[in-house]
Amino acid sequence: MPEEKQLARFGFRFERGGTHSSRTMMLDELTALLDYVNSADATKADYLRAIEEENCLGKRSGRTRLLTYKHLAELYSLDTAHVLFRALLYFWQRDEAGRPMLALLATYARDSIFRASAPMILKAPEGSVITRESLEELIDSLEPGRFSKATLKSTAQNINSSWTKSGHLTGRNKKVRNQAAPTAGSAAYALLLGYLAGARGQGLFRTEYTKLLDCSREKTIELAEQASRRGWITYKRVGDVIEVLFPNLINQQEQEWLREQG
Repeated sequence: MPEEKQLARFGFRFERGGTHSSRTMMLDELTALLDYVNSADATKADYLRAIEEENCLGKRSGRTRLLTYKHLAELYSLDTAHVLFRALLYFWQRDEAGRPMLALLATYARDSIFRASAPMILKAPEGSVITRESLEELIDSLEPGRFSKATLKSTAQNINSSWTKSGHLTGRNKKVRNQAAPTAGSAAYALLLGYLAGARGQGLFRTEYTKLLDCSREKTIELAEQASRRGWITYKRVGDVIEVLFPNLINQQEQEWLREQG
């Protein structure tokens, strides 16, 4: 696997802690921001201006606006120099039904506390209850004693809320494991993240990112074929040999970085 420093060039993030200690994956705010700016060429400064000066998210104070921008940038980068965000925008504009799953995938790639919760959620049988207390115990086990009881509680609630937004959980107070509904765009994005992390061929359908799609390998292949027919990615299969490429998404500099990873 590539080192964290190499993956950070693509937009992955590995800093200690994570935004979920104080926020959810902020799907509503991200949706409002991208609807307001609505440009594939927007810069990080454009997103800051939209939030801080134009108050596109309707926040009451300047401090709250800056904090909201900071959290969104932590979760999603908001920088098209990063293929992780550039590709998120690409699929976001083409696959509206896939937006919650797209946001979840990007969040997973950039928020370490949220990332740590994935095995517990994904292994839980459909219909089982995910308690806040079980998540609190998991978070506390990562760095024992680091978080106060209040922070553990709010972090667990935020994590549960994000998994609910993506469709992996249902319920308001009682969180129940549910099978999520991936789309062609979210499957293509998951495959891209796996590709950036070094997976190729058949291995692309067994990464931590495709596991987040919450569906079978066969279903993921079906969704990849749909994405390929729409021209979003290139999917080829001859017998057991599979090739997936991303000509619309990965630029020349990034191709060089991938070759360096070898």
